[in-house]
Amino acid sequence: MLIQLLSLVRRFRPVIFILGVLLLALAVTMIIPAILFIAEGKSGWIEFFASAGFTSVIACLCLLARWKERITLTARQMFLLTSLTWIVFSALAALPLMALEHISYTDAFFETMSGVTTTGSTVLSDLENQPDGVLLWRSMLQWMGGIGFIVMAVAILPFLRIGGMRLFQTESSEWTDKSLPKASQVAGGITRVYILLSVACFVAYWLAGMSVFDAVNHSMTTVSTGGYSTWDSSMGHFMNNPTIQWIGTVFMFLGSLPFVLYVAFLGKPKKLLRDPQVRGFTGFLLWVIGGLTLWLWTHSQYDLNDSLRLVAFNVVSVVSTTGYALGDYTQWGGMAPLTFLLLSCIGGCSGSTAGGIKFFRFQVSGIIFGGQFRRMLHGNIALSERYNGHKIDEDIFRSLITFCFFFMLSIAAIAILMAILGQDLLTSLSAAITVIGNVGPGIGEVIGPSGNFASLPDSAKWILSMGMLLGRLEILTVMVMFTKVFWRW
Repeated sequence: MLIQLLSLVRRFRPVIFILGVLLLALAVTMIIPAILFIAEGKSGWIEFFASAGFTSVIACLCLLARWKERITLTARQMFLLTSLTWIVFSALAALPLMALEHISYTDAFFETMSGVTTTGSTVLSDLENQPDGVLLWRSMLQWMGGIGFIVMAVAILPFLRIGGMRLFQTESSEWTDKSLPKASQVAGGITRVYILLSVACFVAYWLAGMSVFDAVNHSMTTVSTGGYSTWDSSMGHFMNNPTIQWIGTVFMFLGSLPFVLYVAFLGKPKKLLRDPQVRGFTGFLLWVIGGLTLWLWTHSQYDLNDSLRLVAFNVVSVVSTTGYALGDYTQWGGMAPLTFLLLSCIGGCSGSTAGGIKFFRFQVSGIIFGGQFRRMLHGNIALSERYNGHKIDEDIFRSLITFCFFFMLSIAAIAILMAILGQDLLTSLSAAITVIGNVGPGIGEVIGPSGNFASLPDSAKWILSMGMLLGRLEILTVMVMFTKVFWRW
């Protein structure tokens, strides 16, 4: 048994080494909130420095598995590294929150898992009276989680035959099964675009009237489509500033688009505009926003401009899985709660910071179903369905069906577990959808836009934390590690 364990550790030495490097970076980022505490003359810096020191020790232990050769990760190692990074990051990032907020480790882990997965569900309240260092740390976690997922989605998941980036092309390289760009080139270009968008969002928020601190935090959680705010009322705090709300709408939308196409946009602007996923996603949002705006305008006291602003912000917030709240849309009555619950499942584009099913899967499904209907009408005619110039082969079809099946199965399983723990139907179902979709707020009085997850039992919070991880890592990335074949060498 011991020999088998040592053999397993040796096989995963590259994973342990890379994890150590990432944890060392996490330890360094913990110093930033500590410096803010010191600059404001408040206590709290000790907790962050202590957490940074402990994280550094863990990182150094991982780095002892030093890897002198060039690191080439196998599929198994990529799966393990991806899941371990999110779990270990959350586990260690929770330490300063637990120490400062005097909350249980369960609550602290839930908060940080929600942060790094850019879900945005929270157990904290009275945010406006929280230390600035704590609020900044929450926003930083979402910002780091956003860029981390994008890089994984475009540089790792295609090799694992998960996600949709194999169906898209970039200016420098062609995304096919046999030709993928180097991960370092992809990560470098995307990181520059991500930083540029974050800075632009900060400047826009600041010029529109936000304080520097609010603009910094909200720019990080907007571009990452995370949704953490510095106020209990979220974006509702800025209800009297329509400019801020429109800026949020625009940058949430931009965070929902494929970041590899932003890199291509620098060379060929038309490439982003002609992309079928971008055009379809934009058209879908316009139709939903238009329909709900007319409905709200004719069924409420809001005028047309206010209806458009409220609907556009909340629809983009939910579809992009950001989860900002601008008022309580569940109080709009009629079809609004059900509509927003369904929108929670959709998500943004592949290769974006958004969660959910991803819009390209709906487009590919529509093409496949259309082809099936033509075969039913015209017999066994030869058809070759294509998407973005790529043939929809059996591999893509199988990946689509598998993901959608496990997406719905995960929602059902979590909802049933929540019901067993005593939660009502609406809370159970919306909690399952919001964590798997990485949206943030649920529906109902308990976890709706005006509530939070603090009142849920600890067992429910652990279940929902694992649901966030499943949703963020496209479900199959995590589930494959629970199969015998994964550990069979």
